[in-house]
Amino acid sequence: MHIVVGHEASGSYRVHGDEERLELTETEFVAYAAERERASTEAPRWVFSSVEQVYPVLLRAGVRVRRCHDLALAEGLLLAHEGREGEPRGLAAALARANGMDAPPDSAPAGLDDQPSLFETRGSGLPPEVAAVDAAATVLAEQERRVRAVEHPGRMRLLLAAESASALAAAEMSEDGLPWRADVHDALLTELLGPRVPAGQRPRKLAELANGISDAFGRAVNPDHPPSVVRAFGRAGIDVPSARAHVLREVDHPAVAPLLEYKELARLHSAHGWVWLDEWVRDGRFRPVYVVGGVVSGRWASRGGGALQIPRTLRRCAQADPGWKLVVADASQLEPRVLAALSGDRGLAEVSAAADLYDSLAEAMFSGVRRVPVPAWDDRDDRARAKIAMLSAMYGGTAGEAASLLALLRQRFPAAVSYVERAAQAGERGERVRSRLGRTSPAPSDAWRALTGALADGEAAEGKARRASREWGRFTRNFVVQASAADWTAVLLATLRQRLPAPAHLVFFQHDEVVVHAPEPLADEVTAALHGSVQEAARLLFGASCPVRFPMHPAVVDCYADAK
Repeated sequence: MHIVVGHEASGSYRVHGDEERLELTETEFVAYAAERERASTEAPRWVFSSVEQVYPVLLRAGVRVRRCHDLALAEGLLLAHEGREGEPRGLAAALARANGMDAPPDSAPAGLDDQPSLFETRGSGLPPEVAAVDAAATVLAEQERRVRAVEHPGRMRLLLAAESASALAAAEMSEDGLPWRADVHDALLTELLGPRVPAGQRPRKLAELANGISDAFGRAVNPDHPPSVVRAFGRAGIDVPSARAHVLREVDHPAVAPLLEYKELARLHSAHGWVWLDEWVRDGRFRPVYVVGGVVSGRWASRGGGALQIPRTLRRCAQADPGWKLVVADASQLEPRVLAALSGDRGLAEVSAAADLYDSLAEAMFSGVRRVPVPAWDDRDDRARAKIAMLSAMYGGTAGEAASLLALLRQRFPAAVSYVERAAQAGERGERVRSRLGRTSPAPSDAWRALTGALADGEAAEGKARRASREWGRFTRNFVVQASAADWTAVLLATLRQRLPAPAHLVFFQHDEVVVHAPEPLADEVTAALHGSVQEAARLLFGASCPVRFPMHPAVVDCYADAK
């Protein structure tokens, strides 16, 4: 059963169910939602214009819903599927499209510093005579019609449901937060950088390294200014294209070691230093703001806080509350396993049965095949070569020995390699490709089409056109795998949040890794819920007979750093 929610310009909430038409204050809406969640044997599906805008009102009052439909997320996925990515997806725009009218631009999102205003309806763009709840109902009906028109409506429905559930999980994780020891963080920064200094000054350790860099060059050099570093090496008779760490590691000069150490510590100070600690850790919790589907492939992004890039050094700061545990699990080598399931390659599916897919892949590729022409073997092991081959297939790498390793992979697993190569060829032609559930790649730009259409206009133009074509082919080659992995992860999150025993809850998500905070007696039950969700995600995406194994080995720890 759907319950459509509209936050009206008056500040009231209107809810329309099968037989209900109510207008409620915020307090009444919270109480109504709590009662419907308690009383319903089958969870209602709440229809929100945007989970990000509506759900925090309920969360702050301690109310959680089991299911919803996020109109904004659904609109974005459907627009992309229809080749109209980039069009506004807000409620007013979706309503205009449903009525055959031009869509107005979306109103600018509220800033993080004035979050209470997120829930006001000013600037919604709706005509004054149209109630938000009626607009939401119209848009929902139109989206359901559009879903029925796609090639695989069942998959699209699963995608919309999983993406909406992911939005609920993201809002819940921001509300709950990852347990974080600010005192441990502060002590770690002091140990690595020296005592905290006023903004704009270098901490003691950075200042010492900066002086050491200047001494090594024999003149003052600003390590925070890459062109200055490049010029300093040039004056020393060393030509470097940039001051990037991977470039500097190949240089023999006494300034290299302090430069590399400076870069690492400066990155920690700027990205996760004391300012970050002040801004993002409150009441013993790190509270990031996630953006579901913020990357074109469907991966999440974050709105500040660097939630998806917490360095390993700082993971010791994430510690469970007394009497609780962190249950940490990541999907091992997810993308190659997704490729095996997508392509139906039986050989690669057999390889996926191993806990370490790359070990098994190496055995399958290299056992008894030294006669295959490959570059001279160096001291790297077969597992590393197998990984290069697989990443070359998924990302289009051809440098060095990658091309010959990919050729060997193609011999052993033709269905898997053909799958991504067909996606690459589609991209080179400027076509769109889709994930398993229907996420759709964007079209290349007009500039790309103009360039690639100039194949016959001279040798130089032809070279540029071919390079541009191959680059876009590499994007679509990876899109079909990465976006399908995002599908799998969305379904995993959707099923896991339903399976977790109260009061255990998801507190962190980073690409293919989840962290659950649970009372210690429930840790085993949480582990079982994770295993069940992994199996359900594979079944829902690829069918009950899918032979591919998706291992996810939970670690029950007191500290996040101990999970690796």
